[in-house]
Amino acid sequence: MILTVKNMVCPRCIMAVEELLQSKNISVKSISLGKVETEGEIDAETMAELDRLLRELGFEIVRDHNDAVVEQIKAKVIEMARAGGEEKLSTELASSLGMDYSQVSRIFTAHEGRSIEKFYIAHKIERVKELLEYNELSVKEIAYRLGYSSVAHLSRQFKQTTGVTPTEYKQSSIKRKPLTDV
Repeated sequence: MILTVKNMVCPRCIMAVEELLQSKNISVKSISLGKVETEGEIDAETMAELDRLLRELGFEIVRDHNDAVVEQIKAKVIEMARAGGEEKLSTELASSLGMDYSQVSRIFTAHEGRSIEKFYIAHKIERVKELLEYNELSVKEIAYRLGYSSVAHLSRQFKQTTGVTPTEYKQSSIKRKPLTDV
């Protein structure tokens, strides 16, 4: 049985969901961001309890097809934003979801009220904030690591999104957002 789980955005989320499933003696075949495949079917009573327990942890079982597609998009976009790299967002999403990008984009925008690109940029900026707070990399190194064409491009996008430059951010007391709130 395949379950789509909303708000699974990091490895710790995967661990929390996996521990919950194990505590309920539900055998997991595979688990990844937003997706769980169990060994067998889950009866209605167990599913209701599982849904309640997941909600207590900030997760939710997705039952609607479009909601499931949106959660898959979010998981892939967050993964791409954190990794950086050169792959094209539209191509990667269409390939990983097995759908035409225009359809993927329409579903996401209708559901979230913003484009996939804006969601992607917001997550890249949160990743930049995280790397700035670690104070281990220069802005130039962060730009390179996250696939920006230049430091100027990163700085411009950062300022448009946050209202401050990366340097001003490092000197401020502005706090990062949890990934579920981006």
